[in-house]
Amino acid sequence: MQSAERPTAPAINYGSRATFGMLLPSVNTIAEPQITAMLPPGVSLHTTRLCLRGDAELLSMLDRLEEATALIADAAVDRIIFHCTAVSTYSPEIVDEITQRIAAVTAIPLTITSEAIVAALRAFEASRIVLVTPYTQATNDREVRFLAHHGITVTRERGLGMESGAEMIRVEPETWYREVLAMRDPRADAYFISCTAVRSAEVIEALEAELDRPVITSNQGVLWGALRAAGIADRVPGFGRLLRDH
Repeated sequence: MQSAERPTAPAINYGSRATFGMLLPSVNTIAEPQITAMLPPGVSLHTTRLCLRGDAELLSMLDRLEEATALIADAAVDRIIFHCTAVSTYSPEIVDEITQRIAAVTAIPLTITSEAIVAALRAFEASRIVLVTPYTQATNDREVRFLAHHGITVTRERGLGMESGAEMIRVEPETWYREVLAMRDPRADAYFISCTAVRSAEVIEALEAELDRPVITSNQGVLWGALRAAGIADRVPGFGRLLRDH
């Protein structure tokens, strides 16, 4: 006689504690798997895309911001994440523009990549950092100015000169490990690997062990900012001091 018991299946994470809705560049296939790997139990991630393929069209990501915001708001998420480092560090004023435009569509709380990164660096009292990116020099220069506006000095910086998101995605984690080590600077309080579309999460802990400094990445930093703003204090191992200790 067959059992009437319901078959069991692996537990599915439906976001019983919090749901995050992310606005992401259309080319990016890196942020979602990285952030999902970092999520504590009961927190889920849901994504809407905005058209952005590379450095040459950065501000076009904002062209349909209201439409994308309305779509993610339809999911009644607990927090929206606007997630692009190069766009959100384009200027100090752009953060206010993004905030105001999203607030005009929904009252759902917002986390923006650049603000989360600044908060993460402040959590370590890091006022001097090394910046490593896949970007062109023009994008790096804007990011350096943005960080300076927030009292953070970039002591050394390196961009790989890439304009296409597809190029950035293909860079192996080992390359980021080598590039950051090559920029070692005893003056630095922390190291920041900037860009949501790079495979740097895998080497955060190895870099911290080698450099004896915190290493912040865009995906790790924005998730930390969203979690703490949502009142979720879980410590997440495996992705550096920021999620593990703060």
